[in-house]
Amino acid sequence: MTKADKRRVRKALQGADFPATEEDLVSYAQERGADVKTMIALRSLPAGIYDDSEEVADSVPQQPG
Repeated sequence: MTKADKRRVRKALQGADFPATEEDLVSYAQERGADVKTMIALRSLPAGIYDDSEEVADSVPQQPG
C-alpha cells in the first residue's frame, strides 16, 4: 500500500468509532461513499478488531485484491 493509499483509508475512516471489526469499517466507509480502490483495500483486511485508522492502514495487504 502506498502512502497515498494509506491517506485514502484514513480519510475514509475519519469519525469511525474504534475499536471496530473489519466488517464495521467496510460498512462505515461504504456509507461515506469511499472510492472503489479504498473499498477493495478495506475488504482485504484480515479478520480482527482494529484500535484506530492507523492500525487499519498498516494492516491492508500491499496488493489487495
